[in-house]
Amino acid sequence: MDTENNKVDSVLFEIRAGVGGEEAALFAKDLWRMYSKYFEKKGFKVIVYEDHRSDLGGIKTLVAEIKGDNVYELLKNEAGVHRVQRIPITEKSGRIHTSTASVAVLPKYSFTPIEIKESDIEIEFFRASGPGGQNVNKVESAVRIYHKPTGIVVSCQTERSQQRNKEIALQILKSKLWQLEQEKINKKLITERRQQVGMQERAEKIRTYNFPQNRVTDHRLNKSWYNLEEILDGDLDVIIKAFEKVKVNQ
Repeated sequence: MDTENNKVDSVLFEIRAGVGGEEAALFAKDLWRMYSKYFEKKGFKVIVYEDHRSDLGGIKTLVAEIKGDNVYELLKNEAGVHRVQRIPITEKSGRIHTSTASVAVLPKYSFTPIEIKESDIEIEFFRASGPGGQNVNKVESAVRIYHKPTGIVVSCQTERSQQRNKEIALQILKSKLWQLEQEKINKKLITERRQQVGMQERAEKIRTYNFPQNRVTDHRLNKSWYNLEEILDGDLDVIIKAFEKVKVNQ
């Protein structure tokens, strides 16, 4: 299915702490706060399926479904590695550290043309827990699915029903497998395009949040904004609209 020609109104949105230990998890938490405020401004519906926290309350991994008009088109350029440069609260000597967190945005369709064999998955049921590890359910209703051929692991604990959590986890797995298939299909075309236009992969970082300079820089646009606090408060339209202008001018 072509996401360029079909509006996608639901995505799986994933944030993971990267390099930097506890500070990376705290940065991932700050990113989630930024996006949550943006989603609220846009009137998007947010359903959190997975939320694993660090000892200080940072985010190790968070997976949510975001529903809203044309949400994939708005969020697709947020996918990649985000970098922060600041003095962590855990730093006593006042040194600036660099940490990272990754964002994934997967289009979610009502019908995903991916079939999963029962023999390819292992399903585990466990007790749901809230942020920080506190127990919120005495019944093993949470579900974790391991896809043996790819090594992908997904889990869901948002519903009280074991069956409903299993259905949601399978939907998440299908979306991730669909994404892998699209990457395989497009790999040859992407390689040819890189050879033709000399495009360099910027997988190491797409954006930097520099606190000492009050600066946010998007490295794909080669553009900076000096209102970091406002952007972290959900004012993402200034960056998202910059991508729209680039698309119009291409």
